[in-house]
This record gives sequence, structure tokens and C-alpha cells, in this order.
Amino acid sequence: MVADIEIAQRAKMRPILDVAADIGLGKDDLVLKSESIAKVRLAAVDRARKARQGKLVLVTGTTPTRYGEGKTLTTVGLGQALNRLGKKGIVAVREPSLGPVFGTKGGATGGGRSQVLPMEEINLHFTGDIHAVGAANNLVAAILDAHIFHGNELNIDPTRVLLPRCLDMNDRQLRNIVTGLGGPKHGVPREDEFVITAASEVMAILCLAEGIPDLKERLERIVVAFDREQRPVKVGDLYVHGAAAILLKDALMPNLVQTLEGTPALVHGGPFANIAHGHNSVLADRLGLGLGDVVVAEVGFGADLGAEKFVDLVCRQSGLRPDAAVLVVSVRALKHHGGAKRKELTAENPKALAAGMVNLDAHVRILKTLGLAPVVAVNRFASDMDREIDAIVDHCKDLGVRAAAHTCHEDGGAGGETLARLLLDATAGAAKVVRFVYKEEDPFEEKVAKVATSIYGAADVKYDAAALEDLARLRGAGLDGLPICIAKTQLSLSDDERALGAPTGWTLQVRGIRPSAGAGFLVVLAGDIMRMPGLGEEPAALAMDIDDVGTIKGLF
Repeated sequence: MVADIEIAQRAKMRPILDVAADIGLGKDDLVLKSESIAKVRLAAVDRARKARQGKLVLVTGTTPTRYGEGKTLTTVGLGQALNRLGKKGIVAVREPSLGPVFGTKGGATGGGRSQVLPMEEINLHFTGDIHAVGAANNLVAAILDAHIFHGNELNIDPTRVLLPRCLDMNDRQLRNIVTGLGGPKHGVPREDEFVITAASEVMAILCLAEGIPDLKERLERIVVAFDREQRPVKVGDLYVHGAAAILLKDALMPNLVQTLEGTPALVHGGPFANIAHGHNSVLADRLGLGLGDVVVAEVGFGADLGAEKFVDLVCRQSGLRPDAAVLVVSVRALKHHGGAKRKELTAENPKALAAGMVNLDAHVRILKTLGLAPVVAVNRFASDMDREIDAIVDHCKDLGVRAAAHTCHEDGGAGGETLARLLLDATAGAAKVVRFVYKEEDPFEEKVAKVATSIYGAADVKYDAAALEDLARLRGAGLDGLPICIAKTQLSLSDDERALGAPTGWTLQVRGIRPSAGAGFLVVLAGDIMRMPGLGEEPAALAMDIDDVGTIKGLF
């Protein structure tokens, strides 16, 4: 079997100017980064807003295994298939984080014959957007600590500093740290933390901002701390929002690349869906919708995370409305949720497959709850048996849901044509209506309860003492009315990664609440979720290398 990186390295890419021309973009609309990578100027995004709008398709999935089940692959393959069917399809995905790239899950450029290119550059530093997010975040953190050190005019309580520094790498050692040690000349000692850059509020802001003015306003609203009178201190109080915006001005422009088949692809932003809102940028979506017939946009992890947050956060803020949703599922993921052991996932196991269907059912229900019309995409692996695939498709038919298997990994766009036709049927005459899980005026506790019970299947919600203290502080500051972004494990519908299938009768454990006022929501920390992941015993980095002439090896 040929590795993904070898397929990508052998590919002959079209000049990015030609790819741009296919969707009506000229050289003046672009900031060229290389012959195969360009940023699209915000003026072109503004022009696209006024053009005829295409269809928006959301790609989500069932609860994955630790290795992912081909959601990006399916997104890319569908974009290629739509172009083969005569539609102007545009792929929209997030930028890979270096944490997963060198950790367990891998990159975010697809696989096999359905990849976005140049794969190595995108999976590594790309256009520097994620580094810019980290720099902007850490500039604010440095200004904040300098303010405390130089007299603390704002009377900030050092024990109530909320803004963590961030790093684009899995590093558990930085989850809980003490800073400012070394004596009076070296800072004010306090407990602190790092989060992975994808979990930072600045990343969420980048992906939700509608332009530079909105970016600056959102940065200004970030709550960085509370003062000793329990009043919120914002970035605007430190007068650093302008400087942070300077660091983000280029990162705000969407990135244009291509798939293996030359289909235009917008790769922009990188929030995780388990600890953030999990969608590429609103600007990329707006650009694609004004330039193409169908934008195939991926959201992170399962429908309980990426899809719910897209509806309740992105749709609520932006006014975007999907025409349909693709639900990616695999035979091995359903067997996993049916109780099969990891080493047995490639072996035929009708009993485990049947038992795991409850997870598929739950995600179909979630999408319908959100008002989205689901089309199930069965990502076919080489080990899958025909009767296993047929069992999933037949099960979906019994649910009254369109479903088809695809072979986009092996066959590229040709392997997704049947699925693409089902998708076009689903979007024909679509009502473009979503159903929010909660109302904006609902009390905080009611918002959390509605997501927990109607989306996750929980029976109740319980708040730790620390979470209740957080809520009281936010309520006193008038911040408790914001929408919510629940951070929980992606490996289960519950907040316990060991609970497979579709758990019922469990209680969502809330252990903390953090304001993301600039992004426009509150982050609700549930279960034992960490905003800074750690590396496993054998991270993917151990199998990577570069030869004497600069050829990268082992990158998937």
C-alpha cells in the first residue's frame, strides 16, 4: 500500500493561478505564497458576499476512534466528485495543528487519492496562520503580566488571571505551571497554564471574525482577568488589541490550495471541536459560497461536537445555514462501539457491527434535532466486507436516511460519485432552516442542560464547586448570558471516553467555565477534558525523518 505522503509527493500540481481562475479569482485577488499556495485578499471575500450564493454542505461524523474515520478524506473526495459531475465544488477544511500531526491522530489533509496539496507544507508550518495566532495570544499574555509587574494600575487579582499562554504542540507538562519565579526582578509569581493554540480564544476569534474591524472588536472584548473587586479586565483595558490585530492581519485571509484532482480547496483556521467550536473560518465559507456551486465544509469530530457547535455558535453568529449534512461512518468505528477490541476491528464481526449501530442512530438523531438533512457516507476501508457495508446502508434505509459507501481513498473523486449524487438530491430545494438547541435568552444552566440531554443523551448535569464559583463570578460580571461551547471528550457521546455506543442515564460533570467573550461564548469544561493534550507512548513523530536532499519521510 502506497503511503499518503508518497502519493502527494508524486502528484503534479496545477499553478495556483489556474486553480484560482477556475473560480473567478485573478492575480490581483491573491497574495502568492508559492506556486501552489495563495492567500485570498479580503476584498475578494467582500465581493463574494454579493455574488450568487452556492450550497453549503456540512461534513460531520459518528463518534470516532482515536485515529479518525476519514472525515477530511470524505470532504475532499466529495469536492472532487462534485466537479466530476459538472458542479463547481469547493472544499473547505481546517488547518492541521502540529500537536496531532506529531501525536496520534495525524494530519488534516485527507488521504490516498483524496488529499489537499501540498500535503507536507499544509501539515507543517503552511502559511504561518497558527503561529500568528499563538504570537497574538502570547503578546496579550506578556502585556498582561508586564502590567501587573509595573504597578498593576488596573488592580488585577493575580489569582484570577484567565488568559493562558498557548503553544501548537501536545505538551502535558505545561498544563499546570508556576510562572514569575526567580525574585522580584523576574515577575510576579502565580499559577498559570498553557493550552494548545487550537483551543485559544484568539483562534476562535480568527475563525468567527467577518473582517479586520470585527477582528479588532472581538480582540478588545477578550476577558483576560478579574480585578480584586471581581470586575472583568479586558484586552481593551490593556490597549493591546490593535497590536494583536496587526499580528493576525495576514492570517485573517483565507488560504487557497488544491486537491489531488485540482479542485479548489480553502484551508483556513484550526479550532478543535472537542475543546473549541471546531469549524474553519466564516470568511472561507463566505468566499466559497460566492464562488462555487457547492461548498463542502468539514466540522470536527462527531455531530455531538462539531455539528452542534456549528449550528448553535457559527450559524447563530454568522447567519450561515447548511443545505445538508454528510455523516461519515466506518465499519470499524461501529464495531468499536459494539464492543470489538482494537485488534479485532478488521475482522468480520456481525454482532459487534449490529450492536454499534446505536451510535450511528444517535448521530442521525442529533442532525435531525439540529434541523439538518443527513446523508450517510460509509468510508470504505480495504478490510471491509461487502455484507458489512450493505448492513450499514440497509440500516440507514430503514431509518429513512440516504446512504452510500465511497472509495475516495482508493479512487479519488470517481469513488465518491454515487455519494455526490445523493448529496445533490438532498440539497435540491432544501429549506435552509436550522434548529438551535437553546434560546439565547435561556439561563446558563438551561442551555447546558438542553445540550446535555437532547444532544448527548445525558440524564442530568452536575456542577463541581469550582464551576459554581466560576458561574457566580461570570454572572456578577453580566457574562452568563452568552451561548455555550461545551468542551468534552470526542471519543464518546458522554463525558467519559470509555462509554461506548449511545450511553443513557449518565450525568454530565461540569468542572469549570471560562469566558470567551470575544469569540461570543462561554467554554464549559466537562469531564476530564484537557485543553492541552499530551503525547502518547509512541507518537507519530518517532517514525518521521528527512533525507540528505530534503525529502520528508513518515509523514503519514
